This record gives sequence, C-alpha cells and structure tokens, in this order.
Amino acid sequence: MAECNGAVTLARLETWKLPEIDTPGGSRSPVVLLSEEEARAILVGLDPGQALGDHQVKEHAWLVVVEGSAIIRAGGEEVEAPVGTLAHFEPDERRTVASPEGAKILFLLAPWPGAGHYRGQHRSEASA
Repeated sequence: MAECNGAVTLARLETWKLPEIDTPGGSRSPVVLLSEEEARAILVGLDPGQALGDHQVKEHAWLVVVEGSAIIRAGGEEVEAPVGTLAHFEPDERRTVASPEGAKILFLLAPWPGAGHYRGQHRSEASA
C-alpha cells in the first residue's frame, strides 16, 4: 500500500477521500488527482462567493459536487447543485460554476487531452 497526493494505492486500485483533500486558494489552486490518456481528475475548491467564470474545455466534462453546494449555468439554464449532484457537459460547451457558501467540486475530463486541446493536437491530427 502506498500513499501519494491524497491517493491510497492498493495494487492497481487507487482511491481518494475527496472531502479530506485540501484545496487551498480555492479555484486558483486546483488539485490534479490523476492525469492519464484516458481521463483527468481534478478537485477544485470554491471559497464562499467564488466562481469558475464562463469557460469551456475540449473534453467531455463531468462535474460532481463533493462538499457544499454550487450553482451551475449552461445553455441558458441554471441548476442548484447540492452534494452528490452529477452534471455532464459536451466538449466546448460553455458554463459557469458558482458557490455562494463554498464547495468542493470534482471534474473528470475525458479523453485527456481532447482533440483540439493544445496538449492534444496529435489526437486531432491522427483522426483527420
């Protein structure tokens, strides 16, 4: 058994106790939990009143509210997202995520990096 970056590794299984991982500095200091060709897992803390402004990524993105609550805006809709909420966004779909009281959010991006991402240019060239 080994522990690194908050992860406990047993043979091939890796686990994270997300509520226990520090996210100092809120959204300015995301914690990359895992980054492989298949996907990337990122834990972001939002301090009270903090937001991830209008943004998009080149990958499919899944968002899970781990702690606190958030307000998600995308496609002209707004959703209140308490703990346990799972949201999915298509590649290049614009959104904002805000938290009046603070939250911890897990983002899963796949594939990583996506076609058109500056780190994934080889993917888009290979599929052309």
